[in-house]
Amino acid sequence: MANYGCAADELQSLTGLLASTGMGLHNASLAGQFICHKLDDMSSQIAATKLAVDNTYLLFSAYLVFAMQLGFAMLCAGSVRAKNTMNIMLTNVMDAATGGIFYYLFGFAFAFGTGQHSNSFIGNHYFGLEQIPNQAAGYDFSFFLYQWAFAIAAAGITSGSIAERTQFVAYLVYSSLLTGFVYPVVSHWVWAPNGWVSASNTDELLFGSGAIDFAGSGVVHLVGGVAGLWGALIEGPRIGRFHKEGEGFEMRGHNATLVVLGTFMLWFGWYGFNAGSFMKIAVPYSAGGFTGNWTGVGRTAVTTTIAGCTAGITTLFAKRILDGHWSVLDVCNGLLGGFAAITAGCSVVEPWAAVICGFVSALVLIALNQLSARLHFDDPLEATQLHGGCGAWGLIFTGLFAKEDYVKQVYFRTGSPPYGLLMGGGWKLLAAETIEILAIVGWVSATMAPVFFLLHKFNLLRISAHEEIAGTDLSLHGGSAYYHTDSSKHQAKLDSGNDNGDYRALDQTDTL
Repeated sequence: MANYGCAADELQSLTGLLASTGMGLHNASLAGQFICHKLDDMSSQIAATKLAVDNTYLLFSAYLVFAMQLGFAMLCAGSVRAKNTMNIMLTNVMDAATGGIFYYLFGFAFAFGTGQHSNSFIGNHYFGLEQIPNQAAGYDFSFFLYQWAFAIAAAGITSGSIAERTQFVAYLVYSSLLTGFVYPVVSHWVWAPNGWVSASNTDELLFGSGAIDFAGSGVVHLVGGVAGLWGALIEGPRIGRFHKEGEGFEMRGHNATLVVLGTFMLWFGWYGFNAGSFMKIAVPYSAGGFTGNWTGVGRTAVTTTIAGCTAGITTLFAKRILDGHWSVLDVCNGLLGGFAAITAGCSVVEPWAAVICGFVSALVLIALNQLSARLHFDDPLEATQLHGGCGAWGLIFTGLFAKEDYVKQVYFRTGSPPYGLLMGGGWKLLAAETIEILAIVGWVSATMAPVFFLLHKFNLLRISAHEEIAGTDLSLHGGSAYYHTDSSKHQAKLDSGNDNGDYRALDQTDTL
C-alpha cells in the first residue's frame, strides 16, 4: 500500500482515527491516503520554497560582495595620484576577470574540492566546476559565485599595496596565482568541511574548537595583507616617498570624493560579506535554543556596523590629537579597519564586544601606519596595515570574546564547546585562532615572497624611474584618465627617457 509521504504507522493511526468517526474502514483508509498525499505535496512545495529562498539570499549576498569591487576601484582611484588612475582602475577590473577564470579552473577545486581521497590541506575535486551542482556536497553555482567574489577581494587588497610603481605583467602573474592557488588553499583549511583548522570539521577539530573565522578576517584580509607586504617590501617605496635624511613626504591621493564613495560602497557590500556568510536564511527559528539563522543574520549585520562605526570615530579623534586636524581620509580607512577586524567573529560576539573590536582595530591601524613610516615601508592604500594588521587582530578578538550560545547556534555545536577566553571559555579557541594566523603568514610568505622576488630578479616587477615619474597612465596605458595641459610635457619626458635620475628638479606637476 502506498503511504503518500506518511510512515506506515502514521497512516494506520490516521485511518483508525477517521474510522472512529463512523465513516467505515474502507472510506477511512482512502481519506487517510488522500490527506497523506496532500501533505506530501505541501512538504515538497515547502522544500522547494526553502531552496529558492536560500539561493536568492546567497545570490543577493554574492552580488553585494561583488559590488565591493566597485568600492575598491573608487577607493583605490581616489587614494593614488591622478597620473596613476587608469592603471589602478584597470587592475581592479582585471581582479574580477582574471580571478573569474582562474578560480573557475582551479581555485574552487583547491578550496572546496572534498570527496574521495580528499585531504585537510588542499581540495582535489570539481576542477572547472566538473560535477557541479553536487547535491551530496551541497555545492551549486550560487555557492561558486559567492566564493569567487571573496577570492577576487583578496587580490584587490594586494594590488593596493604595490600601486603606482608596478609593471602590469607582474600584476597579472601574482593576481592569477593568488586567486587560483594561494588563497584557495587557505580557504580550504578554514572553510572546507574537512579543513585542518576548520571550525566546521566534522572529523577532528583543532584543540576541540577549530579556528572561528566566519567571514574571513584571516582567509581574505590577512592573506591579501601579507601578500601585499612582500610585494611592497621587495619593490621598495615610490620615488620621492622618503628622503635620504629619513623624513617622509606624504603622497596623498588626488580625490577625496572617490575615497568616500568607495568607502560607502565597501560598507554596503560588507553586509553581504559578513551576514551573507550564513549561506542559508530559511532555517527554523527557536527562541530558546538559538537554532535559527534569522537572529544570527541580523546580529551579524549589527556587530559589523558597530565595529566599523566605533573604529571610524576612534580614528577621527585619535588623528585629531596626533595631527591637529579632522581627516576624512583617515576616518575612511579607520572604518574599513574595523570592518576587516569584525569579519572573523561577527556572528559569535555580542554588539558590546564589537565596540571593543572597532576601538582596538583603530589603534592597531594607527600604530602600524606610524611604524611603517619609520621603517620606510610604502603602501599607498595602507592595505597591509589595514587588512593584514586589523585582520590578525580580528582573529585574536574572536578567541577572546566569542560567546558560547552563539558558537552553538552558528556551528551547530552540542555540549559545551570552547569559546572566548574572556567569556570564560578557556584558551583553546584563542590557541586555534593564533595557529591560523601563524599558518596564514607562513603559507602566504612561502608562496608569494618567491614570486615577487623572481619578478624583481627578472626586471618584471617595477617600472623604470622615468615611467614612474611620468605616471603609469601615460607610460603603460597610453593616456591620462583626466585631461590636463601638461600631458604633452609628460609624454615628451617619457619618450626621451632623459631624466638622468635627477628627481630634485621636478616641478609640482610631476608628483600629481
